[in-house]
Amino acid sequence: MTKLNVSERLACRVIGQLRTTQRYEKIIDPGRVRLRARIIELATQYGRYGYKTITSMLQMEGFIVGRDRVHTVWQEEACRYLRSSRNERGFG
Repeated sequence: MTKLNVSERLACRVIGQLRTTQRYEKIIDPGRVRLRARIIELATQYGRYGYKTITSMLQMEGFIVGRDRVHTVWQEEACRYLRSSRNERGFG
């Protein structure tokens, strides 16, 4: 990438971007990273459980988390770790 001798204000005006967007740095919360890893671990271990049951398990472990947060992570990550319950069912 080449560096041009143009001010940040002018460059952002040319491309139509706000300067605050240019300066934004994402803050990663270590608690959320740990929560996401634990949700994936539980989803892998208990593939047939739903996000509500996983939420209860997390709350019993001491995580302060709501069902909506677990559901969001569940949709983003954990759904690829679920096992098919159709193949595990027995007849009768």
